[in-house]
Amino acid sequence: MTMSPQVPDHDGPPPVRFAFDRWTWKEVAHLLANLPITIVGFVYTVVMLAVGAGLAVTVVGLPLLAGGLQGSRLLGRAERGRARALLGVRIDEPSAMARGRREHGFFAWLWSSLKDPVAWRAALYSLIRLPWGVVTFAVTLVSLVLWPALPYTARLMGNADRGMVRGLLSPSDDLERRIAELESDRGVVVDTAAADLRRIERDLHDGAQARLVALAMGLGLAKEKLTDDPEAAAKMVDEAHGEVKVALQELRDLARGIHPAVLTDRGLDAALSAIASRCTVPVTVAVDLPGRPAQAIEGIAYFTVSELLQNVSKHSGARTASVDVWRQDDRLLIQVGDDGRGGASMDGGTGMSGLAERLDAVDGLFVVDSPVGGPTTVTAELPWRDTP
Repeated sequence: MTMSPQVPDHDGPPPVRFAFDRWTWKEVAHLLANLPITIVGFVYTVVMLAVGAGLAVTVVGLPLLAGGLQGSRLLGRAERGRARALLGVRIDEPSAMARGRREHGFFAWLWSSLKDPVAWRAALYSLIRLPWGVVTFAVTLVSLVLWPALPYTARLMGNADRGMVRGLLSPSDDLERRIAELESDRGVVVDTAAADLRRIERDLHDGAQARLVALAMGLGLAKEKLTDDPEAAAKMVDEAHGEVKVALQELRDLARGIHPAVLTDRGLDAALSAIASRCTVPVTVAVDLPGRPAQAIEGIAYFTVSELLQNVSKHSGARTASVDVWRQDDRLLIQVGDDGRGGASMDGGTGMSGLAERLDAVDGLFVVDSPVGGPTTVTAELPWRDTP
């Protein structure tokens, strides 16, 4: 899921004043704590780099360096937390991409850890902070004696600390936030695919499979009666013939739920018209597309409209509904509306949140406008990708 936006810089402390307010004391505490904390960070980083680089020619050298870099990540997180508490600097946590690849194997984790820019920036932060920690500690002690200068000195050095934290410990750019979003979206896609596979397995087991098993048993009994009681055998064969038709229809319905043939053969216009014809509410369909999008986008659009129209049938109490589909620049837009009772929401148990997650996983958008009393308008956007 999407990471929260970064809080603007002006959410920090108010402008400095001569009075000793709480921000002054927070900044003083931060500056005095700089020396012991930077000593710990400096020693850890020097030892980590020395041991890792020194043993790089051995089997254990690179894994030790990779593990040490992940420790630098943790130190960076601690420093972001300290800056958030004492300096009012709120920064997004960088993506955990190096640590998140352990499940792909040891060597993938090793390589991604060694080239992790977040960890290297945190290590650099620890190295350059030692001289600054000595300066801030000494100047703050002197300013405590010369107390009239303390608020201004603390703010000046605190702003320098804020700049270091933002420069070295914040996400390098939007790419890292995008990586975190894609990792979250990948999880949604995997979970959705697993749920769909379970649904298909359940439908096959409880529907067509069970019916075909009964059909096989019925035909076996008919075979036994074929000589002794031809009329009973003929009746059983006739019943089996009916069961075959039902099983075939169930398999067609199941196949339609996976990817309908009409969508593959004739595109969204015909496929959405077929959905609308099965809705219990009269639906007008308007599709204005210059061509066909990629198959994956077309399928998501189809199932989005299908589920929305099911909601109209089951929950809206509407008299009429409409489906409009069009292309605008590089986006495929879908709008489904009805004149029902309204009150639909993302957490109302109608599958809206699941639809939103599916669209978000492909850089789509999903917006519900449904005041109590109606009407309801659901707008979905998908990226337009041309058919290969």
